[in-house]
Amino acid sequence: VASGAAVCKCQTGFSVLLRMLYCKLFSNIEENEGGLDKFSKSYKTFGVNQFVDGGIYCKEWAPGAEAVFLAGDFNGWNPFSHPYKKMEYGKWELFIPPGQDGYPPVPHGSKLKVVIRAQNGELLYRISPWARYVVRDEDKVNYDWVHWSPPQSYIHKHPSPKRLKSLRIYESHVGIASPEGKVASYKNFTYNVLPRIKDLGYNCVQLMAIMEHAYYASFGYQVTSFFAASSRYGTPDDLKEMIDIAHSMGITVLLDVVHSHASKNSEDGLNKFDGTDSCFFHSGHRGNHQLWDSRLFDYANWEVLRFLLSNLRMWIEDYRFDGFRFDGVTSMLYHHHGIGTGFSGDYNEYFGLHVDEDALCYLMLANHMIKFLHPECITIAEDVSGMPALCRPVAEGGGGFDYRLAMAIPDKWIQIIKELKDEDWNMGNIVHTLTNRRYEEKYIAYAESHDQALVGDKTLAFRLMDAEMYTNMSVLSPLTPVIDRGIQLHKMIRLITHALGGESYLNFMGNEFGHPEWLDFPRRGNNESYHYARRQFNLTEDHLLRYRFLNAFDRDMNKWEEKFGWLASPPAYVSEKHESNKVIAFERAGLIFIFNFHPYQSYVDYRVGRTSSLIVIFKYEILLDSDAAEYGGHQRLDHSTEYFSEEYPHNYRPNSLMVSKIFFFILLSSELLLKFFGQIWSLFWEYLGEG
Repeated sequence: VASGAAVCKCQTGFSVLLRMLYCKLFSNIEENEGGLDKFSKSYKTFGVNQFVDGGIYCKEWAPGAEAVFLAGDFNGWNPFSHPYKKMEYGKWELFIPPGQDGYPPVPHGSKLKVVIRAQNGELLYRISPWARYVVRDEDKVNYDWVHWSPPQSYIHKHPSPKRLKSLRIYESHVGIASPEGKVASYKNFTYNVLPRIKDLGYNCVQLMAIMEHAYYASFGYQVTSFFAASSRYGTPDDLKEMIDIAHSMGITVLLDVVHSHASKNSEDGLNKFDGTDSCFFHSGHRGNHQLWDSRLFDYANWEVLRFLLSNLRMWIEDYRFDGFRFDGVTSMLYHHHGIGTGFSGDYNEYFGLHVDEDALCYLMLANHMIKFLHPECITIAEDVSGMPALCRPVAEGGGGFDYRLAMAIPDKWIQIIKELKDEDWNMGNIVHTLTNRRYEEKYIAYAESHDQALVGDKTLAFRLMDAEMYTNMSVLSPLTPVIDRGIQLHKMIRLITHALGGESYLNFMGNEFGHPEWLDFPRRGNNESYHYARRQFNLTEDHLLRYRFLNAFDRDMNKWEEKFGWLASPPAYVSEKHESNKVIAFERAGLIFIFNFHPYQSYVDYRVGRTSSLIVIFKYEILLDSDAAEYGGHQRLDHSTEYFSEEYPHNYRPNSLMVSKIFFFILLSSELLLKFFGQIWSLFWEYLGEG
């Protein structure tokens, strides 16, 4: 029976053929590399690594090179004094013994280059693909490789948090995490932003733009050095300290990892490292992403697998990241990269020749390695296609991810706000989008993405309130209908997404309080301005501004989830999605959520269904009320009011309760009261007798 179940899951998830390909690949690594553990440790031998005795061991994979040399400050930039020895399979190695005094021949902080003699005889000066630290001088365009081997590296003091049941993710970009118009630092994030995240009730930070990228405005998605933490924010030790301090606060830290493509830069990137069009990438048309203008990895290549798997392991073991959000998974899954393709859910869209089986095998292998070596780590897939079983274990034939992003949800909120009048919002359609997810696969819900914050698009706050955010967000100015509507809907949209949309929740930094400006990185088009490449956290600290209301609601929303754990609870039961009343009501984690989306109608004595198999009364009280004064509401509900359930069927639920008033949103929690003590007592003894 167990075997049959496994085969069934495999057939309904990834194909049996794919499973065979994966098993063959895994076996080959075990037989030829001494196991996946050793294979994925290659970051300790490739690149430039310093031995304990001070000696330097260098190793590169450059199959298209005629000769390889190491040049730098240490040898006066002599391009030929330190040649590599050619090995099998396109590998090259070099050992430089320590000096007579025991000091390393390549000092910490000195600049280096790998010198490649290409097949046409040209000398190419390259940064090692395995470089740990690259920097750019202000007067230069390209990055320089700096040998990072300090006498005493940062030592982590705090253990990683235990694996979380409920993920509340604060998606962050270190460089913009300051109200000042500049590139903010790891230190700033450590001491100014992490305490804020902790106070807001988020228990996980997802860091963008950490892997080094030459073009700041790429948002970190055009990676040039995969093993280097971005130097524009500080040193590798600064990042290690930041992660360590986050762990001391009980905050899990995830890395936004980009293994779906790479920058086309060759001077300071991975492209044409050995002088050929291929090396790490497919050659020709297949190796180029037509929309992203970037290079695409050859996942069937043995050394590419070594490079990418070692990259993941390095970030976990050297920096202590607690997992990854894999970017661009849809592009990896299909040969068409999702370009010009819609996904309806038909299984023909997920199985066939258009699926990139090599990329799928890599993702399965990566997830297996991470879970086997570091079981506490979390992996998240950014996949818009809805590939079946992507978030099921590899042992079942799945992709091995823990979570996938519910990417349809932010698109739905944009579509509703842009295209429909308030009175035309469809409650059933909203509920369907929030609950439409694959069975037993965990989803991360979010109301808006970081892409919406970019110039040219609009955040939810901007779409709801637009220009009035500049004139009417002060409590000293009139509360206009636009601002009132915007503040209330901003809270409701975020909470219903939080409570109904998945098994985890994500917010992009600043969106929790309705950041008033878009995000625009310095570039030629804006005269290299940093004015919009920042987050104005100070707005929430000004008690004369209404941003603090949204900030307070977001904080309390997370705090109540921390207490009741609805994200880790089974999916909600939606008892009402009333189209004319514009009311949505559902139960989850023992709570009742009631949303009134009607643009002008409030309700009194509104009956809401609930379930219980016990012959008892439940007393309910208000926990969270979007109409409360501290959230910018009109405080029209009496929070001392108690609501009692009764044996009155409603909306296919065996019990119900009457709610006196509904304005925007209220969250009710229950307290059990005995109704028929004698009946309960007899049932209790009957239960003991059966036991």
